[in-house]
Amino acid sequence: MTHTAQIQDQPLLSVQDLSKLFPVSSGNWFDRSRSFIHAVDGVQFELFKGESFGLVGESGCGKTTTGKLLVRLVDPTDGHIMFDDGEGEPTDIATLKGKSLKAFRKQAQMIFQDPYESMNPRRTIFDTVAEPLRTQKIGSALDHIDRASQMLEMVGLTPPRSFMFRHPHELSGGQRQRVAIARALVVEPKFVVADEPTSMLDVSIRTGVMRLMEELASRLGISYLYITHDLAVARYMCDRIAVMYLGKIVEMGETEEVLQNPRHPYTRALLSAVPVPDPTYSRPPVEIEGGVSIPVDPYPRCRFYDRCPLADEFCRDSDHPELEDKGDEHMAACYKA
Repeated sequence: MTHTAQIQDQPLLSVQDLSKLFPVSSGNWFDRSRSFIHAVDGVQFELFKGESFGLVGESGCGKTTTGKLLVRLVDPTDGHIMFDDGEGEPTDIATLKGKSLKAFRKQAQMIFQDPYESMNPRRTIFDTVAEPLRTQKIGSALDHIDRASQMLEMVGLTPPRSFMFRHPHELSGGQRQRVAIARALVVEPKFVVADEPTSMLDVSIRTGVMRLMEELASRLGISYLYITHDLAVARYMCDRIAVMYLGKIVEMGETEEVLQNPRHPYTRALLSAVPVPDPTYSRPPVEIEGGVSIPVDPYPRCRFYDRCPLADEFCRDSDHPELEDKGDEHMAACYKA
């Protein structure tokens, strides 16, 4: 990790018992019982000022929903998200509404996975980048032109005047993602959720976009929540990572510590699936079977029980294990770790 921003001891975000349940219809008009998808279930972690914190895991484990909860694109079912902007007491953004919520959006932005779907194809690049300034009523129309031009230059789209009045379809995927980064950072947020921002880009330009995000974090003092399924990307971008499975964090710690010394069997399985650039290397078989199921009304036991090679009767009969410090602030939620 080459992230050079100074990480401070004070948490910018403190997430406490965060949950999001989505109701599922039974399809039966007369059946009033409700089932729920436990997309995010009792998640807890802290994001420090100047830190890049990664959420990793397979598709469907709750990473993107967690990110949307933190910027309040989705309302939480339960829990607290304490945000400390350094200008008074921390605020629980889980409860914000109206003007207070709009004011918070100046502090928190999101970069989406698909740089084309997240833009209005009828709007120019200038309109796209300047939209947060207009929404937050920051500066005049001339200020918007200056600020948008500065941001395009900062993200490497130069000269800015050759991009300002083009449309998204006229740009490459990498250029569109740079526009998305410029749009997220134009209001100078303290916190950015980056939802797999390089997964839809060609491999040849991914590194350039990741380097750009690192440089901007250092220059502008931004903290990232970086969502990815790619452990190589997490290793490059993140100071600490949390591994999610079926709505719960099952392992968390400093990135190198977790990747070099995985404690949870799910993390070990993820690492065993990472390609090794050596044709003579014989990979040991992955110990788990099946795929991520949909967490509809899950049993209270360990979410990983059905796929775990270590599970026994104690795991079957006990509640989902708590995240416990296994040493060196390396946390794991496993009775066998």
